[in-house]
Amino acid sequence: MQASQRSPDTVSKRVLVVEDDETLAAEIALVLGDGGHAVTSLGDGRTALEASSAEPFDLLVVDRMLPGLDGLSLVEHLRERQVHTPVLVISALGAVDERVRGLKAGGDDYLTKPFALVELAARVEALLRRPQDTRQTVFRFGPLVMDLVSRTVMRDGADIDLLPREFQLLEYLMRRPGQLVTRAMLLQDVWQYRFVPKTNLIDVHIGKLRRKIDAGGDTSLIVSVRGTGFVFSPP
Repeated sequence: MQASQRSPDTVSKRVLVVEDDETLAAEIALVLGDGGHAVTSLGDGRTALEASSAEPFDLLVVDRMLPGLDGLSLVEHLRERQVHTPVLVISALGAVDERVRGLKAGGDDYLTKPFALVELAARVEALLRRPQDTRQTVFRFGPLVMDLVSRTVMRDGADIDLLPREFQLLEYLMRRPGQLVTRAMLLQDVWQYRFVPKTNLIDVHIGKLRRKIDAGGDTSLIVSVRGTGFVFSPP
Protein backbone atom coordinates (compact mmCIF):
# COMPACT_ATOMS: atom_id res chain seq x y z
CA MET A 1 0.00 0.00 0.00
CA GLN A 2 1.26 3.45 -0.91
CA ALA A 3 0.83 6.77 0.83
CA SER A 4 -0.12 9.88 -1.11
CA GLN A 5 1.53 13.28 -1.02
CA ARG A 6 -0.30 16.18 0.55
CA SER A 7 -1.64 18.72 -1.92
CA PRO A 8 -1.09 22.38 -0.98
CA ASP A 9 -4.64 23.12 -2.15
CA THR A 10 -6.31 20.53 0.11
CA VAL A 11 -8.90 21.91 2.52
CA SER A 12 -8.78 20.16 5.90
CA LYS A 13 -11.84 18.07 6.72
CA ARG A 14 -12.87 15.91 9.67
CA VAL A 15 -12.83 12.21 8.74
CA LEU A 16 -13.97 9.30 10.90
CA VAL A 17 -12.32 5.97 10.11
CA VAL A 18 -14.23 2.93 11.45
CA GLU A 19 -11.94 -0.09 11.10
CA ASP A 20 -11.19 -2.84 13.64
CA ASP A 21 -7.88 -3.79 12.00
CA GLU A 22 -5.61 -1.46 13.97
CA THR A 23 -2.76 -1.64 11.47
CA LEU A 24 -4.98 -0.75 8.50
CA ALA A 25 -6.76 1.95 10.50
CA ALA A 26 -3.38 3.53 11.35
CA GLU A 27 -2.31 3.42 7.69
CA ILE A 28 -5.52 5.06 6.56
CA ALA A 29 -5.25 7.71 9.28
CA LEU A 30 -1.67 8.40 8.23
CA VAL A 31 -2.40 8.88 4.53
CA LEU A 32 -5.47 11.03 5.17
CA GLY A 33 -3.56 13.01 7.79
CA ASP A 34 -0.77 13.57 5.27
CA GLY A 35 -3.50 14.87 2.98
CA GLY A 36 -4.32 17.56 5.52
CA HIS A 37 -7.38 16.04 7.18
CA ALA A 38 -8.16 15.61 10.87
CA VAL A 39 -8.75 11.88 11.38
CA THR A 40 -10.53 10.09 14.23
CA SER A 41 -10.30 6.27 14.36
CA LEU A 42 -12.76 3.91 16.06
CA GLY A 43 -12.83 0.12 16.06
CA ASP A 44 -16.47 -0.88 16.53
CA GLY A 45 -19.78 -0.02 14.93
CA ARG A 46 -21.83 0.98 17.97
CA THR A 47 -19.30 3.49 19.24
CA ALA A 48 -19.00 4.89 15.73
CA LEU A 49 -22.78 5.23 15.42
CA GLU A 50 -22.98 7.42 18.52
CA ALA A 51 -19.89 9.44 17.60
CA SER A 52 -21.00 10.14 14.03
CA SER A 53 -24.53 11.00 15.17
CA ALA A 54 -23.22 13.51 17.71
CA GLU A 55 -20.26 15.11 15.90
CA PRO A 56 -20.09 16.96 12.56
CA PHE A 57 -17.74 14.76 10.53
CA ASP A 58 -17.27 15.60 6.86
CA LEU A 59 -16.77 11.99 5.74
CA LEU A 60 -16.76 8.43 7.10
CA VAL A 61 -14.58 5.51 5.98
CA VAL A 62 -16.43 2.41 7.22
CA ASP A 63 -15.30 -1.22 7.16
CA ARG A 64 -17.99 -3.67 6.03
CA MET A 65 -17.27 -6.17 8.83
CA LEU A 66 -17.16 -4.62 12.31
CA PRO A 67 -17.70 -5.88 15.87
CA GLY A 68 -20.79 -4.72 17.72
CA LEU A 69 -22.59 -3.37 14.66
CA ASP A 70 -21.60 -4.22 11.10
CA GLY A 71 -20.70 -1.50 8.64
CA LEU A 72 -23.87 -1.65 6.54
CA SER A 73 -26.09 -1.56 9.62
CA LEU A 74 -24.10 1.43 10.85
CA VAL A 75 -24.73 3.29 7.61
CA GLU A 76 -28.43 2.35 7.59
CA HIS A 77 -28.86 3.61 11.17
CA LEU A 78 -27.15 6.90 10.28
CA ARG A 79 -29.45 7.45 7.31
CA GLU A 80 -32.48 6.68 9.49
CA ARG A 81 -31.24 9.37 11.90
CA GLN A 82 -31.01 11.80 8.97
CA VAL A 83 -27.20 11.85 9.13
CA HIS A 84 -26.18 12.33 5.50
CA THR A 85 -22.40 12.44 5.91
CA PRO A 86 -20.72 10.85 2.84
CA VAL A 87 -19.58 7.27 3.48
CA LEU A 88 -16.86 5.26 1.76
CA VAL A 89 -17.43 1.56 2.51
CA ILE A 90 -14.31 -0.65 2.47
CA SER A 91 -14.61 -4.43 2.40
CA ALA A 92 -12.94 -7.72 1.54
CA LEU A 93 -16.28 -8.74 -0.02
CA GLY A 94 -15.86 -7.72 -3.63
CA ALA A 95 -18.72 -9.48 -5.41
CA VAL A 96 -21.04 -7.25 -7.41
CA ASP A 97 -24.04 -8.03 -5.21
CA GLU A 98 -22.03 -7.05 -2.11
CA ARG A 99 -21.08 -3.71 -3.68
CA VAL A 100 -24.72 -3.15 -4.59
CA ARG A 101 -25.75 -3.93 -1.00
CA GLY A 102 -23.26 -1.39 0.27
CA LEU A 103 -24.60 1.35 -1.96
CA LYS A 104 -28.23 0.48 -1.26
CA ALA A 105 -27.56 0.67 2.48
CA GLY A 106 -26.64 4.32 2.00
CA GLY A 107 -22.94 4.17 1.16
CA ASP A 108 -21.67 6.72 -1.37
CA ASP A 109 -18.76 4.64 -2.66
CA TYR A 110 -17.38 1.10 -2.19
CA LEU A 111 -13.73 0.07 -2.25
CA THR A 112 -12.65 -3.58 -2.20
CA LYS A 113 -9.70 -4.81 -0.12
CA PRO A 114 -6.80 -5.04 -0.71
CA PHE A 115 -6.46 -1.52 -2.10
CA ALA A 116 -3.73 1.04 -2.62
CA LEU A 117 -3.89 3.83 -0.07
CA VAL A 118 -3.42 6.34 -2.88
CA GLU A 119 -6.70 5.11 -4.40
CA LEU A 120 -8.52 5.37 -1.06
CA ALA A 121 -7.21 8.92 -0.66
CA ALA A 122 -8.38 9.81 -4.18
CA ARG A 123 -11.86 8.42 -3.52
CA VAL A 124 -12.06 10.36 -0.25
CA GLU A 125 -11.15 13.60 -2.03
CA ALA A 126 -13.73 12.88 -4.75
CA LEU A 127 -16.47 12.36 -2.15
CA LEU A 128 -15.49 15.53 -0.31
CA ARG A 129 -15.76 17.50 -3.56
CA ARG A 130 -19.32 16.35 -4.23
CA PRO A 131 -21.99 19.05 -4.00
CA GLN A 132 -24.09 18.78 -0.86
CA ASP A 133 -27.43 20.00 -2.25
CA THR A 134 -28.64 16.43 -2.80
CA ARG A 135 -28.84 16.15 1.00
CA GLN A 136 -31.36 18.97 1.28
CA THR A 137 -33.95 18.25 3.98
CA VAL A 138 -36.24 21.29 3.70
CA PHE A 139 -38.02 22.33 0.50
CA ARG A 140 -39.68 25.74 0.17
CA PHE A 141 -41.69 26.67 -2.90
CA GLY A 142 -43.98 29.65 -2.64
CA PRO A 143 -46.40 29.04 0.24
CA LEU A 144 -45.54 25.33 0.55
CA VAL A 145 -42.85 24.04 2.94
CA MET A 146 -41.81 20.38 3.37
CA ASP A 147 -39.45 19.27 6.16
CA LEU A 148 -38.07 15.75 5.62
CA VAL A 149 -36.66 15.48 9.15
CA SER A 150 -39.85 16.37 11.05
CA ARG A 151 -42.00 14.80 8.29
CA THR A 152 -44.22 17.89 8.15
CA VAL A 153 -45.81 19.89 5.34
CA MET A 154 -47.23 23.41 5.69
CA ARG A 155 -48.95 25.84 3.37
CA ASP A 156 -49.04 29.49 4.44
CA GLY A 157 -47.99 28.36 7.91
CA ALA A 158 -50.86 25.88 8.35
CA ASP A 159 -50.07 22.19 8.89
CA ILE A 160 -51.19 19.71 6.25
CA ASP A 161 -51.80 16.14 7.41
CA LEU A 162 -50.52 13.73 4.75
CA LEU A 163 -50.56 9.96 4.70
CA PRO A 164 -47.13 8.32 4.18
CA ARG A 165 -47.74 7.61 0.49
CA GLU A 166 -49.00 11.16 -0.07
CA PHE A 167 -45.87 12.50 1.61
CA GLN A 168 -43.66 10.35 -0.66
CA LEU A 169 -45.57 11.50 -3.72
CA LEU A 170 -45.30 15.18 -2.83
CA GLU A 171 -41.59 14.85 -1.99
CA TYR A 172 -40.96 13.25 -5.40
CA LEU A 173 -42.73 16.14 -7.14
CA MET A 174 -41.08 18.85 -5.04
CA ARG A 175 -37.63 17.47 -5.86
CA ARG A 176 -38.44 18.11 -9.55
CA PRO A 177 -40.05 21.56 -9.73
CA GLY A 178 -41.07 22.55 -13.24
CA GLN A 179 -40.26 19.11 -14.64
CA LEU A 180 -42.71 16.76 -16.29
CA VAL A 181 -43.23 13.67 -14.14
CA THR A 182 -44.94 10.83 -15.97
CA ARG A 183 -47.29 8.27 -14.45
CA ALA A 184 -44.76 5.56 -15.32
CA MET A 185 -42.06 7.40 -13.34
CA LEU A 186 -44.33 7.61 -10.30
CA LEU A 187 -45.34 3.96 -10.49
CA GLN A 188 -41.72 2.85 -10.74
CA ASP A 189 -40.05 5.27 -8.30
CA VAL A 190 -42.74 5.89 -5.66
CA TRP A 191 -44.72 2.63 -5.78
CA GLN A 192 -41.71 0.50 -6.82
CA TYR A 193 -43.64 -1.21 -9.63
CA ARG A 194 -41.45 -2.79 -12.29
CA PHE A 195 -44.25 -2.72 -14.86
CA VAL A 196 -46.90 -0.18 -15.78
CA PRO A 197 -50.33 -1.62 -14.97
CA LYS A 198 -53.56 -0.24 -16.36
CA THR A 199 -54.77 1.58 -13.29
CA ASN A 200 -55.96 5.01 -12.17
CA LEU A 201 -53.96 4.64 -8.95
CA ILE A 202 -51.79 7.69 -9.68
CA ASP A 203 -54.70 9.96 -10.57
CA VAL A 204 -56.59 8.95 -7.41
CA HIS A 205 -53.62 9.79 -5.18
CA ILE A 206 -52.87 13.04 -7.04
CA GLY A 207 -56.50 14.04 -6.57
CA LYS A 208 -56.36 13.40 -2.82
CA LEU A 209 -53.04 15.22 -2.53
CA ARG A 210 -54.38 18.24 -4.42
CA ARG A 211 -57.41 18.48 -2.16
CA LYS A 212 -55.12 18.65 0.87
CA ILE A 213 -52.43 21.06 -0.32
CA ASP A 214 -54.83 23.27 -2.30
CA ALA A 215 -57.57 23.42 0.34
CA GLY A 216 -59.60 26.64 0.48
CA GLY A 217 -59.50 27.36 -3.23
CA ASP A 218 -55.76 28.04 -3.37
CA THR A 219 -54.04 27.98 -6.75
CA SER A 220 -53.10 24.39 -7.52
CA LEU A 221 -49.41 23.61 -7.27
CA ILE A 222 -49.72 20.38 -9.27
CA VAL A 223 -50.55 20.87 -12.93
CA SER A 224 -51.84 18.00 -15.07
CA VAL A 225 -50.33 17.44 -18.51
CA ARG A 226 -53.04 15.66 -20.48
CA GLY A 227 -52.22 12.08 -21.36
CA THR A 228 -48.70 12.29 -19.92
CA GLY A 229 -48.32 13.18 -16.26
CA PHE A 230 -47.90 16.11 -13.89
CA VAL A 231 -45.73 19.14 -13.16
CA PHE A 232 -45.12 20.62 -9.72
CA SER A 233 -45.45 24.29 -10.58
CA PRO A 234 -45.00 26.64 -7.61
CA PRO A 235 -45.98 30.30 -8.13
